[in-house]
Amino acid sequence: MKSRTFKKTRIATSLSVVLSASAMMPAFAADEVAADENIEVLKVTGIRGSLIKSMDLKRSSNGIVDAINAEDIGKFPDSNLAESLQRITGVSIDRQNGEGSRVSVRGFGPDQNLVMLNGRQMPVTTGSRSFDFANIASEAISAVEVEKTSQAKNSTGGIGATINVLTHRPLSSPGLKASFGVKAVDDQSTDEGSVTPELSGLYSNTFADGKFGISISASYQERESGNQQAQVGTGWRSFPGIVDQDWGGDNAEWGGVPKDDNQINRPGEGDIYSVPQTTVYRFEEQQRTRTNGQLVLQYEPIDSLRATLDYTYMQNDVDTQSHDVSAWFNFVPTQESTWSDGPVSSPLVYSETYPGGGADLSMAAGDYGTRDESGSLGFNLEWDATDNLFLSLDYHTSEAERSPNSPNGSSSNLSTAAFIRTSAATDFTGDVPVLAVGGGNAVRPEDMRVTGSVFGNSRNKSEIEQLQINGTYVFEEAGSIDFGIAATDVNNHSQSVNVQRNDWGGVGAEGDFDPSWFPAGSVQDKFDGSQGDFSDYEGSASIDPQDVIFLWDFEAVRARAAELYGLTGIGDCGNGFCPSTDYASDTDRFTQEESQSAYLQYNYEGDIGDMPFDVHFGVRYEKTDVESKSAVSSYDQATWIAETEIALESTTSDNRVFGTQTGSYDYFLPSFNFNIEVVEDIYLRAAYSETIGRPDYTSIQGGTTVGTLANRGGGSGSSGNPSLLPLESTNYDFSGEWYYAEGSYVSIGYFRKDVTNFIDSNPVDSSIYNIPDPSNGAYVQEAIAAGETTAIGQRQWIYDNYGATDPNVTLNPDNGNIEITGNPGDPDLNFILTTPSNSSDSSVIDGWEFAVQHFFGESGFGLQANYTLVDAGDTYDNTNLGRPESVTRAADAAQNVLTNISDTANIVAIYENYGFSARLAWNWRDEFLNSTGNDTGANPTYTEEYSQVDFNIGYDIAAVEGLTVFFEGLNITEENTRTHGRSYSEVLNYTQTGARYSLGARYTF
Repeated sequence: MKSRTFKKTRIATSLSVVLSASAMMPAFAADEVAADENIEVLKVTGIRGSLIKSMDLKRSSNGIVDAINAEDIGKFPDSNLAESLQRITGVSIDRQNGEGSRVSVRGFGPDQNLVMLNGRQMPVTTGSRSFDFANIASEAISAVEVEKTSQAKNSTGGIGATINVLTHRPLSSPGLKASFGVKAVDDQSTDEGSVTPELSGLYSNTFADGKFGISISASYQERESGNQQAQVGTGWRSFPGIVDQDWGGDNAEWGGVPKDDNQINRPGEGDIYSVPQTTVYRFEEQQRTRTNGQLVLQYEPIDSLRATLDYTYMQNDVDTQSHDVSAWFNFVPTQESTWSDGPVSSPLVYSETYPGGGADLSMAAGDYGTRDESGSLGFNLEWDATDNLFLSLDYHTSEAERSPNSPNGSSSNLSTAAFIRTSAATDFTGDVPVLAVGGGNAVRPEDMRVTGSVFGNSRNKSEIEQLQINGTYVFEEAGSIDFGIAATDVNNHSQSVNVQRNDWGGVGAEGDFDPSWFPAGSVQDKFDGSQGDFSDYEGSASIDPQDVIFLWDFEAVRARAAELYGLTGIGDCGNGFCPSTDYASDTDRFTQEESQSAYLQYNYEGDIGDMPFDVHFGVRYEKTDVESKSAVSSYDQATWIAETEIALESTTSDNRVFGTQTGSYDYFLPSFNFNIEVVEDIYLRAAYSETIGRPDYTSIQGGTTVGTLANRGGGSGSSGNPSLLPLESTNYDFSGEWYYAEGSYVSIGYFRKDVTNFIDSNPVDSSIYNIPDPSNGAYVQEAIAAGETTAIGQRQWIYDNYGATDPNVTLNPDNGNIEITGNPGDPDLNFILTTPSNSSDSSVIDGWEFAVQHFFGESGFGLQANYTLVDAGDTYDNTNLGRPESVTRAADAAQNVLTNISDTANIVAIYENYGFSARLAWNWRDEFLNSTGNDTGANPTYTEEYSQVDFNIGYDIAAVEGLTVFFEGLNITEENTRTHGRSYSEVLNYTQTGARYSLGARYTF
C-alpha cells in the first residue's frame, strides 16, 4: 500500500507512521507524503522509545490526544492496561481486588467513556458500557490512544474520552518478530494462595515479499489474591433529628434514636443523624485464571489494497471464597450511644444491649465462581481506490458472556449463627470500625446453627454486530474530506434466578454439626488501619472487640445442612442448598439497541505567515432505537420471619409480569478542531464539539425487580427505563504544548463541558404491590400498647395472643420460629425503588490539565508529571435526606450532583541506560462522590483519596541478545481503600489488599 502518515512534524516523523498503520482508519495529510530522504527514521524501543512515540502522536494529532505505546513487541509498560492508562493526564481508574478494572476521564465515569478494540465497539457483560480492562492481557497490545476531543469521524459515546486499544498487526511491523515471556507473581494480599505463573507469547512474520502477514499471540495468567474488609455492608439509615422511638408520639420510625439519658450528645431536632444497620468483618480469597489469544491474517496483493482478518478470544475465570462475622443492630430502645456534633451527627460509638440475651452472632460463608468469555471475529479492507480516494470497510461480530462457573452458582451465601449475643457496640472513630459483641469471644462451634441462605445463578450475554464504511477524498490544493456510515446492533440478554431459604431465625438445633468443621480464626490482627478504643463510650455494652471467627468448611456444612433441612427452596439438586438453572422462573430481560450513523468532515492544512496550521470541522448524525422485553416476578404477601427480616412471597403460580418498552432518539453532532504551530515546537489547539453519552445497559432494561427479603424499614428494588435519553455535552477545549527537546515537552490545557440530560436514579418510596406489612400492623400497635418495646417481645406477644386464632400467626415446625403474615388493613409495606430518569437540570464541568515530560540529556534519567484539576460546581448537601413528601412534611429538594469528579496526579521517575531500565510511579486521586443513593435511600457514598506507588526494574542480559529479566511491584506501600457516607465516621467499607510482586524474563527476537 502507499505510505500514509500523519502530518509531518520536525522530529521523529516516522514514529507517527508506525502508529498510524496500526489504526483502523489512518489519518491522511492534505497532500500525499511520499518517502522523504530528510525524515529521520528511528528504531526506538524501551521506556524512552515508548514515551517518544506517545509524544509524537500527541504532537501530530488532529486534536487533544494522549497515548501509551508498547516499549517493545510483547512489552507494555504495565501488565494491566488500566494501570498504564492512569499515568495519562485526567485519567483515573477503579480497582477490583487491587487490580485496575475501569477508567474515568476528566471526571466522567466508566460508562461515559467509549472503549474500542481496533476501532470497534466491544460487548460487555456487566450491564454497564464500561470495558473491564482486567479481562485483557497487555502483551498483545501495541498502543492505547485516548482522544479527549471529538471529531465527526469518531464513534459517539465518549463524553470524557474515546479510548482505542490497538493490537499488533504484522504488515505494520514487517519481518520476523517474536516475544516470549514468563513471570512468577507473589500477591501479598492472599492468606492461603501461593506464587502463581504467567506465560505469554507473540509471533509475527511476513511472507511473499511482505504481501502476507500472520500474527499469533497468547497469554495465560493465574493469580491468587485476597482482601480483608470491615464494613457497614447494608448501609446507614438517616433521619431528621426529631425522629425518635416513642411509638406513642408522632415522630417514631424504625431505626430512630430514643430521647433519653443513654444518648451522649444526642442530635438536636435541627440536625440530621444516621444509624448503622450492621457491622461486618469479611475475608475473601480469590483465584483467577485468564486466557487471551489473537490471530491476525493480513494480505496485501497490491500496494493499494490490504485485507485483515482477525479473531480475538478472552476468558477470565474467577473463583471466590468468603467468610464473615457480623452483628445486625435491631434498633431496640436499649441503645447507648455517643454522638458527634451536628448538623450532620454521626455515632462515635453506637451500641445496643439485649437484656434477655439470645440475639444472633452471625458467621456466613460463600463459595462461588464466574466465567467471562468473549470472542470477536473481524474483517477489515483498506483500498486506495485512486491517488485521491481512500476507502475502508470494517465488519465485526462479537459476543461476550458471563455465566456461573461453580456448582454453588455465580453467587452463594450460607449463614450460620450462634444465638448468644447480649450486646453489640461499634466504635467508628478510626479508619476501621471496631465491633464488640457481648459473649462473642466465648462462642463455641457447638453453638452454631444454620440460618438463611441464598444460592444465585445469573448469566449475561451481549452480542454486537457492527459495520463501518469510511472514506477520505484528498483535493489537489484544497484539503480533504472524511466521510462514512456505520450500523451497530447490540443485543443484551440478562437472566437470574435465586434459591433462597429464609430461615434467618435459625433452623435445627445446636450440635447438629461436627465441631471440627469450625476452626477458629482471628479478626483484629488482620487490619492495619487505625481503630477506636471505645474511650468515648459511657454505656453498659461489652467493649471487648470481636476477635473470634469460625472459618468453617463450606462444603461440609452445606452438604450436612442439605441432609437435615433441605426441604425449603428447591434448586437443581432437589433441595434448597444449591442453585437453580430454571432461569425462566425468575428475572429474564432482553434489550436490543440499534444505531445508525453518518458523518462528513473537512480537513485543511495551510500556513498563516510562517505558522503552519490545520483545521478540521464536520458533523455526525446518530440515530438509536431501543426495545426492551422483560419478565419479572411479583409478590402479594409478606411474612415477618425474624426480628428484622420480612420475606416476600407469591401465593399464586401466575406471578410473572411481562412487558415491552421502547425508546428512540437522534442527534446532529458538530465538531471543530484547530491546531497551529505558532513558533517552532510550540502548538496551540482549540476545539468545539457536541457529544452524547448513552445510558448504561442496566438503566434501559425493562421491568421492576425487588429483593425478596425486606426489613422493618421496608424493601428495596429497581427498574429500568428504555426511553432514557443520552447525556448531551457541549465541549470546549484549549491547550498549549511546547516540545522543547527530543522526548521532552510541557503542556497546559483547559476544558469545559456543558452537560444536560443528566440521568438521575434518586430513590423514591413506593407501595408497588400493596402488600400488608406485618411488622407495622395492628397487632404490633397492640403489643406496643401492652408495653412490648422490642421486636422479640412484640413477636412473642402477638403469638401468645393470636397464634391460636389467626392462621396468619404461626410457629414454623421446621425451625420453631414465629412467623406473622400481614392482614388486610395493615399499612402497606414500603419499598425504596430507584428508577432512572432524565433531569432537566444542566451542569458545567471544567478543569485544567498540566503535564511535563523531561529527559535529562543522555544521562538516562527522565521524569513524567501531571495534574488534573476538575470542578463540577455544586457539591452534595449532606444535610438533605432526599425524603419524599408526606402528610407531615414537604419533599426534600432533589440533588442533581455529578459523581466521580475528582482531582488526579501522577509522578513517574525513569532511568534507562547501560542495559538497565527502571520506573518508579506514584498515582493519586482525591476524594470523590461515588453515588447518591443505595438500598437505604438517598444516601451518598464518598470514596476517600487514594494513592499508590509502583515500580519496575529490568536488565538486558548482554550475553543473550533479546533476553531481559525484570522485577515489578504494585502498591508497594500497601495502601487501603475506604468509603463513607454523610460523614467520615459513617464508614461503609474499608478494604485492605496488599502489595503484588513479579519476577520474570522476556525473550524477544
